[in-house]
Amino acid sequence: MREINYKQAYEKVLEADIVAKLAQIHEFKGKQVGFAGTRSDALLQLLEIAKIQSTEASNRIEGIVTTSERLKQIVKEKTMPKTRSEQEIAGYRDVLSTIHANYNYIPPKPSIILQLHRDLYKFSGKAIGGRYKNSDNVIAEEHADGTKTIRFQPVPAWETPSAVQEICKEFENAINNHDLDPLVVIPMFILDFLCIHPFSDGNGRMSRLLTLLLLYRAGYTVGKYISIEKLIADSKETYYEALQESSYGWNEGENDYSAFTKYMLGIILAAYRDFSDRIELIADKTVKKAGRVREIVRGHLGAITKAEILELCPDISEITIERALNELKNEGAIIKIGGGRYTKYAWNFDKEQQK
Repeated sequence: MREINYKQAYEKVLEADIVAKLAQIHEFKGKQVGFAGTRSDALLQLLEIAKIQSTEASNRIEGIVTTSERLKQIVKEKTMPKTRSEQEIAGYRDVLSTIHANYNYIPPKPSIILQLHRDLYKFSGKAIGGRYKNSDNVIAEEHADGTKTIRFQPVPAWETPSAVQEICKEFENAINNHDLDPLVVIPMFILDFLCIHPFSDGNGRMSRLLTLLLLYRAGYTVGKYISIEKLIADSKETYYEALQESSYGWNEGENDYSAFTKYMLGIILAAYRDFSDRIELIADKTVKKAGRVREIVRGHLGAITKAEILELCPDISEITIERALNELKNEGAIIKIGGGRYTKYAWNFDKEQQK
């Protein structure tokens, strides 16, 4: 297998765009510490929303789905999984909860990665859980006509245990080198994990769980309150493009980590911005609930749904939001678009200009 050297790779990716993103994330991280005294009930609601979104999004990327209502019940542990998809969703829920509660005590070691993968499949009864692949696999792209082309040839099965051991060891060395920013090293590790593709199934979901684990251990806990998996799912095409670009020449040790590192830093930065926006709305005691709904619609580019407002204001009840939207509509401040579950609202800037 190619030699892994994160210190050497680190020096190659520190281009201006990446350095700028690092500076912004560091600033947002400092602000998050300052929000520690924010109402705990609101933070708890953000956390519960993020759990549901993370579980749904990470599985949806892999085509593992169930109904919205069933998903919420499974994540809240109010029902047992019925289908194979729900079994895998329940497994993801439990591994995510384990990471949330115990990340300080879960070092990224091969034995730990195997345990997490085992728990990912504990409801399905599949024998693959907690075991490395026993045959070579490929990363293929399926076309509209049903044909497939090989995008990447991962590490062979016989070499997988030593490859995982190598990236874990090199990651530990890099993190212990305090001259290297963990925010840059983490995407490198995740890319290598995906290029090794150590399991016969579940590599994508494990990569996203490991991303959260490593970010939390490095002090970047925004993923608890804003779903990083959802941000990835919502930009899935860009995610795969960055992954593919950074994996070219990986087996020969000639790949460039820049594209994937830049993409992941963009996702983390977006999560911090989202968290900052939401928490400032929650923390501002001078703005009443109806006023917050008004400011959200007015400050949103384009149309916004009631569900999106609920996500932004987890401490405001659905009834209160509906009442505020109706009042804004009646006074002509907002425009209602569509109907039923697809209803959206947009700020009426034309009326505002007439005043």
